[in-house]
Amino acid sequence: MARPAHPLGEVELAVQFAEANGWRYVPSRGHPWGRLMCPGAQRGACIMSVWSTPRDAYVHAQQIRRRVRNCPH
Repeated sequence: MARPAHPLGEVELAVQFAEANGWRYVPSRGHPWGRLMCPGAQRGACIMSVWSTPRDAYVHAQQIRRRVRNCPH
């Protein structure tokens, strides 16, 4: 099953950036739109929640990219 597109374009581009770097999308049942997990995550080392309606979409997209770039795995 394909991943649903994020409703905010800036955040969608950041999620695509994460996927291009090996991170995977995991759907969430709660408030977050979903979660991103790094390829080498052991016991939840690098997991980031992606919110469907962040307060500032630009800042949230920056946070996602920063987390992906700084991942030690």
